Amino acid sequence: MSSSSSKPAICAALVGNLAIAVTKLAAASWTGSSAMLSEGVHSLVDTGNEILLLYGLHRAARPPDAMHPLGYGRELYFWSFIVALLIFAIGAGVSFYEGVIHIITPEPIIDVKINYIVLGFAFLFEGGSWYVAWKGFRSATPDLGVLPDLDYIEAATRSKDPTTFIVLFEDSAALIGILIALAGTFASDYLQLPAMDGVASIGIALLLAATGAFLARESKGLLMGEPAGPRTRDRILQIARRHDAVVGTEDLFTVHLAPRQVLVALRLDFAEDCPGREIEREFNELDAEIKRSCPDVVAVFIRPRLQPQPAPLPRAEQPA
Repeated sequence: MSSSSSKPAICAALVGNLAIAVTKLAAASWTGSSAMLSEGVHSLVDTGNEILLLYGLHRAARPPDAMHPLGYGRELYFWSFIVALLIFAIGAGVSFYEGVIHIITPEPIIDVKINYIVLGFAFLFEGGSWYVAWKGFRSATPDLGVLPDLDYIEAATRSKDPTTFIVLFEDSAALIGILIALAGTFASDYLQLPAMDGVASIGIALLLAATGAFLARESKGLLMGEPAGPRTRDRILQIARRHDAVVGTEDLFTVHLAPRQVLVALRLDFAEDCPGREIEREFNELDAEIKRSCPDVVAVFIRPRLQPQPAPLPRAEQPA
């Protein structure tokens, strides 16, 4: 029902973030670093997010039933929105709080080498997770790098599968956050300014807030309902216009119920003298042809309208 290609990236991020979160939190407890604690909370939130995404994929894969005749695909969009809120609320909120407290009452980092070692290994592990997520996102977005106006932000905006870009943006924010924590640790130790550790924590909070806000906006759009891409819509109209009995196509409506589930509603004009049996046959042929040509389409609703044919023009009188 939803793409399973994102599961390896989610599982890789889950395992990596859980190990990194435990290590970061242990290091923060040992060294007293605010930035390290913010990074630990960040990784812990990301771990929970991956669990929610896997749960969303599982729920979205359930078949339709009497209560939900169109299936449960939008559950994936709901849980993706919850993930974005967690990044914004918990990840950014805790990091900002820790940063402010550490700026008000700065404390030097104990055994700073632990921070460097942990952050260095965390960068390597997060880099591996990011690479898996990047490969998954590229495979799900074949036009990336081909169309000149399509960058990663625009590709995420156009994507209908939030699991691919959420994991990629999470891992990207994690890598940037580690660099911020390294900068804060270095400034706090080398410049003997313990407050810089708190400043780094606030920088991580702002990074997570921006990431969470962007992901929440995209997930909200999918949850409310976004249309199919222009290629799918054009293909549906081309199929309808090839039929001789169809004299006009209007009001094409498409909406994504899940990454691989598209609902189509279409109003077609038929000639007024077209027999009802022929219209029914056209409906069946169009439904089968659209679903065959566009595999993501799961339901097609067609509303017919009979159009009166223009009266023939009177013949001009022949001269005597």
